[in-house]
Amino acid sequence: MRAPRRIWSVLRISAFLVIAAATLFFGGFGWFSSHVSRLSTPSDPQKADAIIVLTGGQSRLDAAMDLLESGKGARLLISGVHPAASRRQLQLATGGDKQLFSCCVDIDRAALDTIGNAEESAKWVERHAYGSVILVTNNYHMPRSLLEMGRLLHDAKLEPYPVVNSRLDDGSWLTKPQALRVLFTEYNKYLLALARAVVPMRPTHDSSVSMAEVTVSGN
Repeated sequence: MRAPRRIWSVLRISAFLVIAAATLFFGGFGWFSSHVSRLSTPSDPQKADAIIVLTGGQSRLDAAMDLLESGKGARLLISGVHPAASRRQLQLATGGDKQLFSCCVDIDRAALDTIGNAEESAKWVERHAYGSVILVTNNYHMPRSLLEMGRLLHDAKLEPYPVVNSRLDDGSWLTKPQALRVLFTEYNKYLLALARAVVPMRPTHDSSVSMAEVTVSGN
């Protein structure tokens, strides 16, 4: 009689742990989605020493160039550019002033993912001895970007500049399959980024700009 009772007890504990883990996981997803959905683009961000934009969408590049042109930073790093994308293509894609792009924009082609963005950005910031940096990326990507950047940029203050493509602060992400998919995918990547503090690992590549994006944007 003891063996069946012991098995039943183990099953009950296992079921409880599974339910508790699922509750924490999906509760965390709800918090994460609500948090990033409420992030908004600052109307008048504080001036910083420099600007870093993580590639992955045309709107990010446009926002970063606007900040540079308005004097919010003295120099801009575009991190994660596809190796085949030329400086001229990027300048045409962003519609930025040719002279400004030539003098004040640096291009990082080494980074293949968000970890790589952080590594290459840290080198750039250290090389120029910048004390404050505006970080430009999409709202859903901002928590993970700040986490990875914060691990390496110990002496530089990060000013988040989230780019919002779709307003979801009314909870509409729950009824939009595409938004739900993006948020769920990013939430899992964020959890992996948190886990890296304990178990070092590298996620799959996720942030490089493709030639297709640059070509389409430049037309």
